[in-house]
Amino acid sequence: MKDWTIIRERYLQDELPVRLGGLAANLSRIKSFATHDANREVIESLLDESKFFIEWTAAEAEIDVAAALVELQIQLARWQRNWASIWANPAQRREVAEQSGNWSNRILKLSGLLS
Repeated sequence: MKDWTIIRERYLQDELPVRLGGLAANLSRIKSFATHDANREVIESLLDESKFFIEWTAAEAEIDVAAALVELQIQLARWQRNWASIWANPAQRREVAEQSGNWSNRILKLSGLLS
């Protein structure tokens, strides 16, 4: 079991753009890991962690970034709710991978780290 208090304290030490970059990295990992059957639990953990990253970040973000984070939070919750069936269906898993990659790119752009 992860100690979310320690993870939160460390995560909040970074500036907002770096935190968003960390979230984008998690989403990119989900995309990459979804292609391997053995990574189900790793992705489940990344989904949880990403939801926490959003929770800890959205309140400090500009309104357009916060809105995107809320939209992403809802998507992550949908994936979690249906994770068993998504994982069992290769087409659905590919769709999650594609959407994760799209979200990663979107969040990275919103972070300003690419500027």
